[in-house]
Amino acid sequence: MDEAGAVVSRRTLLGGAAALTGAAVVLGAPWVRAADAAAPATPYPFALGVASGDPTPDGVVLWTRLAPDPVAPDGHGGMPARPVLVGWEVAADAEFRRPVARGSVVARPEDAHAVHVEVAGLRAGAEHFYRFRAGAETSPVGRTRTAPPPGAPLGLLAFAVASCQNRPDGYYNAYAAMARDDLDLVVFLGDYIYEGPGEGTLGRGHLPVTEASSLTDYRVRHAQYRTDPDLQAAHAAAAWAVTLDDHDVENNWAGDVSQVDGEPDGDPAVFRARRADAYRAFWEHMPLRRAQRPVGPDMAMHRRLTFGDLLDVHLLDTRRHRSDQDPAHPADPARTLLGAEQRAWLWQGLATPRARWTTLAQQVFFSPRDLAPGPGTAIEEDSWDDYAVERDALRDHLVAARTPNPVILTGDVHAHHACDVPADSRDPTSRPVATEFVTTSISSGGDGAPQGPGDAALLAENPHIHLVDRRRGYVRHTVTPRAWRADFRVVAAVSTPGVPASTAASVVVADGGGGLQADGV
Repeated sequence: MDEAGAVVSRRTLLGGAAALTGAAVVLGAPWVRAADAAAPATPYPFALGVASGDPTPDGVVLWTRLAPDPVAPDGHGGMPARPVLVGWEVAADAEFRRPVARGSVVARPEDAHAVHVEVAGLRAGAEHFYRFRAGAETSPVGRTRTAPPPGAPLGLLAFAVASCQNRPDGYYNAYAAMARDDLDLVVFLGDYIYEGPGEGTLGRGHLPVTEASSLTDYRVRHAQYRTDPDLQAAHAAAAWAVTLDDHDVENNWAGDVSQVDGEPDGDPAVFRARRADAYRAFWEHMPLRRAQRPVGPDMAMHRRLTFGDLLDVHLLDTRRHRSDQDPAHPADPARTLLGAEQRAWLWQGLATPRARWTTLAQQVFFSPRDLAPGPGTAIEEDSWDDYAVERDALRDHLVAARTPNPVILTGDVHAHHACDVPADSRDPTSRPVATEFVTTSISSGGDGAPQGPGDAALLAENPHIHLVDRRRGYVRHTVTPRAWRADFRVVAAVSTPGVPASTAASVVVADGGGGLQADGV
């Protein structure tokens, strides 16, 4: 299907801005008037758009950040060093003739004038529209949808999965297409920003021009990414559930271990301070709840969303708790990606499912993958193959706990893959016990190609991997009680804006498992 064939019954409503945590009020306080709020700096304060995230049956997080000058070098977005009152409103219609909740929240300078409103008391499983006001200015309108109650019958859930959006590498054509899809949710798997100093050749070079390493740097970098109109459109079109990966802090970090590069953060104490700054800026720019607000270098990103009786979503963090990469010792049982606390939380959740389908939304390649043609084995260190004991224990727990219809969602590798997860990692032809769908990047890597020179050998060596496509794009998932369909969406180029998306391939997993099937699209 080409882009023109995408479903567009729920229109994208471009939104803008970010803000600090505030209490939700259901139709109590009036819609804030200009006279009620300290006037923000001019020009338009909602230059970063609006967003919503982590939907529950009765609510959602609403986000904006006041930033009339988003890339101001001091990281304050052109705002004065004083708090500003921000009004918010939720309605059942895009014209706001049927308001259902409203209130106000204070955007504080210490939080870069970002706000996170945790709205409650909304109708379950329903479409809602939202907007903000500061002074005399009103934000664009965003659209969101609450989750159905746990256990409630749900006939269909449509969502997209994305990751890896290095700005200098290309335009966000995939987001332009995604914003026109009919989605209930977007799951983002990490590398929202890239920390490096890359300039590229497209006029989309990074600000600041140096590597981001301080709170000011990360704030400017996030704000710069947020100015992209296609990214704003995708945020305004649907609620997002986000997690992070290495480039959101620094390339290839693990736990308290920085990338080996001779920088001062080779000292773990220095790196923890850097991670604290990166986490803080990440939270300030994402529609995340108070529970995810970082405390110094720690941020609790693992959490669970449930959509009726259809889907449990377990969002994981495979960075903060991991042992350092060490491909020479993948069979060491002491090495971990999850850490003890997150692992216990995940094991318990997988053993007590609430829905027909189960998904693990995480960062790195889960299925075994032999990168060496012929005799011998080569693995990617930044993957579950480098933590094989824990990976196999998780796979075996899915089987022992009879976790229903497990589907693993992955990013990181800048290429689409569709995999059957074999029961025995040493035998790729053993029966599939789970499915893995890997999304390509939004822009990272620049213009791609359907396949690379080594992909034929990769597929021959790994018969459980059924698809590889190295163009940029995203994966659109449609889940019903009977089947899970994945559409691998691609764009032919990111070096030029406005390139449409098409569906390179579609695969289906039937309820009850049995492995991947081509859908014929």
